[in-house]
Amino acid sequence: MSKDATIGRIAPSEITPRRLFDNRRAILRAGAAGLAYAPLGLGGIGSALAAAGGDGTKLTAARSALSTMERPTTYADATSYNNFYEFGTDKADPARYAHTLKIRPWTVSVEGEVNRPKVFDIDELLRLAPLEERIYRLRCVEGWSMVIPWVGYSFAEIIRRVEPRGNAKFVEFTTLADARQMPGLSSEVLQWPYVEGLRIDEASHRLTLLALGVYGETLPRQNGAPVRIVVPWKYGFKSAKSIVRIRFVEQQPITSWNRTAPYEYGFYSNVNPEVDHPRWSQARERRIGEDGFLQNRRKTLMFNGYGAEVAALYGGMDLRRQF
Repeated sequence: MSKDATIGRIAPSEITPRRLFDNRRAILRAGAAGLAYAPLGLGGIGSALAAAGGDGTKLTAARSALSTMERPTTYADATSYNNFYEFGTDKADPARYAHTLKIRPWTVSVEGEVNRPKVFDIDELLRLAPLEERIYRLRCVEGWSMVIPWVGYSFAEIIRRVEPRGNAKFVEFTTLADARQMPGLSSEVLQWPYVEGLRIDEASHRLTLLALGVYGETLPRQNGAPVRIVVPWKYGFKSAKSIVRIRFVEQQPITSWNRTAPYEYGFYSNVNPEVDHPRWSQARERRIGEDGFLQNRRKTLMFNGYGAEVAALYGGMDLRRQF
């Protein structure tokens, strides 16, 4: 893991939805959640408002040895600059509109080519395995990146419990699609629901995280509450949010972005600085909080810096063609 700890200070988020400003209890709860990360530059009313997208439940998690040593992005930025098209295509839309998402009750159905299909309640998922804090890099296909302290456990725990059959080659993740809760579903930018997928060996890898929290508390709605997947060596859109169904399948699933723009978004979507997006280079990236908005100062790392862990998964593949 990289030990580059150089990161600049970033201003607190200026996104202050009126409903949050008027909700004093949510603000106080969010502000308290941020205290543990005050040394990272987090603080102020903007940070508290940005944090108010979750239910504020604290999570006890041991720091994982899989964590990067890099300094995390501030909570304020990580919860106010998001891609979650179910709530709008602007980066600020999820923080503005995701309050409509109902995160209790919530269930995740695990089905398909498994011997023990099961419907997990979200509270059962929270108790299923010891929680870990894993500080992972997140690289977006649009050219920006963050470092985020996720809380969860390896998705392999789910795989072990449902016992995939021998013909299960892929895992398909489906996000909630409810127009009553998700105003972005009125957009035709994608076909809904949002679907993503991994090869089963990718899903089984110890780095692949079933994330239930962030910065020591449950996930904010704008970050994919109450449960999402995090695959740190792939571009961010591979990490499905607000998951309601997981299917083990024999054939490679048709994923949302690959269906919409197959020449821009391949199934694998591994971070590869040598393969440009058709409309921009992937060679460099802008770390949120580290430099100016229009700057791309960091060199993008192959597999987002996780090559020592995951490169063997792709032995013999042409990573320029199978992107």
